[in-house]
Amino acid sequence: MYEIPLINNLSILVNYFDLRKKIKLMMEEARSRKLGGSLKVPNVQELAKQQLAGVPPRYIRINDDENQLYNSSVILPHQLAPVIDMKKLLEIKNDDTELNRFHLACKEWGFFQLVNHGVSSSLMEKVKTEIRAFFDLPMEEKKKFEQEDGDVEGYGQAFVVSEEQKLDWSDILYMITLPTHLRKPHLFPKLPTSLRDALEQYSTALKELAMKILYVMARALGMKAGDINVLFKQDGTQMLYYFRLMKRKVFKLRKMVLGFRFHIFLMPSLSTLEIF
Repeated sequence: MYEIPLINNLSILVNYFDLRKKIKLMMEEARSRKLGGSLKVPNVQELAKQQLAGVPPRYIRINDDENQLYNSSVILPHQLAPVIDMKKLLEIKNDDTELNRFHLACKEWGFFQLVNHGVSSSLMEKVKTEIRAFFDLPMEEKKKFEQEDGDVEGYGQAFVVSEEQKLDWSDILYMITLPTHLRKPHLFPKLPTSLRDALEQYSTALKELAMKILYVMARALGMKAGDINVLFKQDGTQMLYYFRLMKRKVFKLRKMVLGFRFHIFLMPSLSTLEIF
């Protein structure tokens, strides 16, 4: 009978306890890491259920520059974000036309809209469906994911820092999913199984896409792909999600409110990704 040498048994035991220690430290890091707090404000979904005579004052943005631009019926060409074709960027035989457009978008705009990105529309639709289902949960269920004091991650409103601040007409679910050791134990692992599975698949797909984009950036900058691997390959890409539910049709004067003020984010739609 073959016997495993004692030293191997000890090595396995040590590695096991080292792994447990590492996991414990990661969980402690996730619990202690906070992205900044936000004052608690009324839940918009609950407000929308009430028989309100009009828009609560803190949500009115009639003279707000952002709201005027958002409601503008005319969009000038220079206001359109650059549209980049990922398929063309990855074609070996393609000339540098798309690469130059990509480089200009990154340098002059700082963001772009990506088409033919390879993330399946069915997966993005699945994520959107699951997110809607989350916001449709009873309030007592959603409160289990409520933002903790001093931390913006969770369910509620983000970046509310004063009692006079104008508010968005929306609720949010905000969390980091990658790298996995930054996941808050009371958030991602506790999500409904179908939503958690959808976000797991989506995070994996976006991480793969993010690495492809970084490799293209390296090519545009004349860098080596190996340099990107050193910087980002080992959990260097971070995925955070900023989901919002906007109640736009509650009031006839819905142009008085703004469901989503301008922000830096990664937004899924059926056929495009906006990269900021």
